[in-house]
Amino acid sequence: MHEIRERFRLLHYPTLTFGDMKSNSYDNNLNKSLEEVDVEILQLIREVKDTQKSEIELIASENFASKAVLEALSCCAHGKYSEGYPHSRDYGGDEVIDKIELLCQKRALELYELDPNKWGVNVKVYSGSPANFAVYTALVGPHGRIMGLDLIDGGHLTHGFMTEKKRVSASSLFFESMPYKIDPITGLINYDDLERSAKLFKPKLIIAGITCYSRHLDYPRFRAICDSQDAILMADMSHVSGLVAGGQVPISPFIFSDIVTTTTHKSLRGPRGALVFYRKGIKNIKANGEKELYDYEKLINEAVFPGLQSGSHNNVIASVAVALKMAHNEEFKRYAKQIIVNSRALCKELQDLGYHIVTGGTDNHILLVNLTPIHLTGSKAIKILEKIGIACSKYTVPGDKSLLSPSGIRLGTPAVTSRDMRDADMKTVARFIHSALTLGIGIQKYLLNKNPNPENLVNLKDFSAFVDNEPKNEEISHDSKIMVLKKGIENLGHEVKTFASGFPLPGFENF
Repeated sequence: MHEIRERFRLLHYPTLTFGDMKSNSYDNNLNKSLEEVDVEILQLIREVKDTQKSEIELIASENFASKAVLEALSCCAHGKYSEGYPHSRDYGGDEVIDKIELLCQKRALELYELDPNKWGVNVKVYSGSPANFAVYTALVGPHGRIMGLDLIDGGHLTHGFMTEKKRVSASSLFFESMPYKIDPITGLINYDDLERSAKLFKPKLIIAGITCYSRHLDYPRFRAICDSQDAILMADMSHVSGLVAGGQVPISPFIFSDIVTTTTHKSLRGPRGALVFYRKGIKNIKANGEKELYDYEKLINEAVFPGLQSGSHNNVIASVAVALKMAHNEEFKRYAKQIIVNSRALCKELQDLGYHIVTGGTDNHILLVNLTPIHLTGSKAIKILEKIGIACSKYTVPGDKSLLSPSGIRLGTPAVTSRDMRDADMKTVARFIHSALTLGIGIQKYLLNKNPNPENLVNLKDFSAFVDNEPKNEEISHDSKIMVLKKGIENLGHEVKTFASGFPLPGFENF
């Protein structure tokens, strides 16, 4: 072998040794660390990590993945291309990838206690939005009719959102959508109105799913409405999939639904991926004894590939498989239970402080705080909360007319529960929120006194400028209220950072 290599060298590279050839032909950067290759990006990633350590994460759709999940996400399967499905690939060398995908499917069915003869699952969808779109593509078809909870009432963009002037989501652009609504007084889904609207609209598919709704869904009622219209029931359990896995919902969506979709990164605590579950096997036995079978499997799989995507993200599938395994034990059930305990504790503390919670409470990980009584918009609230180290999202409340200027904030507890915060800690968190919102009210009053206007309003730009900018010395000397408010923000931010830094953060230590 050495002799053959030497002949090759003398023939093609007479002035180089074989060792020189080897070192020159290999890109040594491929085995360098990120610290060696890109310090700039590394520093930004570490800033994200430092922020996560020192802030209180109350965004309902965020969570912290485990170290094992993140390791699988960074594995060598990332570079393997695999169009198609197990044992039917367009590329060679996918034997082990097949095993990963099949194991992920098996774990998904086992986690939710589903009979593989009656349920199947597609694990290769990139994320929640294309998962929903794949279902519509497969089972509804172009311009077919769907109904979902209106975005302004707590539904999701991909459930058919549109306005009077624009079809905003692709789910309303390529399919005909009609929203169902909540009761403006109770904040609860108006199932009677949904039933009446379904009789008129005659949808092919109804979506039982939420992105900001704090109560359990009435799946039996959804099923009855769908049956009356011969419609498919699709449950989008993206927000509550971890709670379902942990046995913390009274009725599983799988009992009554035909299709169940979910993301994997929220309460399930996995990577950013998605699952599409579908019924299979016998659907009905006709009077003549003929068996009618579900046809969802072929249609959904073909809609995902080759319909909407090509090569799978195999590292994500491997990572999802890890998350599914980690959710299938008693420890995860305790975690899911604590999510709700924390949510209800935070809800009670805020109510005791005088805040109005939409629907009057919560059954899950979400609570929606109506800020209308304190005359502070959701946009201003999240600005002041962000400044002191609490992350949450703005959201509409009953009575709001615009998504651009909502009057509420959405809070969620999966991430803080992953950091081992308990219900007793929620009292401290509620106090931080109350203190920040009180400062926000003070800032708004100060700006109004300084620049009165007939509308008695402070725009977000001026509010944000006050929060973000350091006051000039001459301003402080002429108005001590500036220093009081600024000092309040600074002190509260320090308190939040000290408190949050005392809790563990899952994942890699500094990355």
